Amino acid sequence: MSQAELTREVARRVFASEFNDSTYTFKESDDERAPNYALLPTGDRANRVFIVGTLTETEDVGEDSEYWRGRVVDPTGTFFVYAGQYQPEAASVLRDTEPPAYVAIVGKPRTFETDDGNVNVSVRPESIAVVDEDTRDRWVVETAERTLDRIEAFEEWENEQEAPETGSTAPTNEYAQMARERYDSPVVNYRNDVIQALESLEDVEDAEATA
Repeated sequence: MSQAELTREVARRVFASEFNDSTYTFKESDDERAPNYALLPTGDRANRVFIVGTLTETEDVGEDSEYWRGRVVDPTGTFFVYAGQYQPEAASVLRDTEPPAYVAIVGKPRTFETDDGNVNVSVRPESIAVVDEDTRDRWVVETAERTLDRIEAFEEWENEQEAPETGSTAPTNEYAQMARERYDSPVVNYRNDVIQALESLEDVEDAEATA
């Protein structure tokens, strides 16, 4: 096995609103062991994600064996996390943690098509750790920065498609192309989510200052 194959994919920081819109998945080769990617609407791919939020609810939804579902909330929406016998450490954290609690999760995106044709997106966790509020706040700021970086790259590519300049050497952005073809949601929506997320931190600071 090559060194490249041994290297784990970078875990993308992504807000819940964008993650839940990432309903299209793909592989980049026909190899059955090739990684599966979720296509982010801001024009990137994600084989793994890093999320931090408030664990608000846990429930054992398994029938024959334990299968834990957790609801994790960030300033833009809700992640659903599922862990069972193949993720024993993550499942034990969901079992033993009393909500509400801040948690940091690294995991893989998973999609499921419902009977009515909708696609639900969830996280299969590799690891879950209980963290403090400062860790959550830093994640919000860093995820806002990463999201804006993706949006700006997407918009640069999109502007070049609409008004190409003679002799332009604008970078190719294959994932932005895929996102525009697959999704209807304009990236400005995610810019608004970034603003909402950062304002939520300011509101907390203001409330603490006047308490």
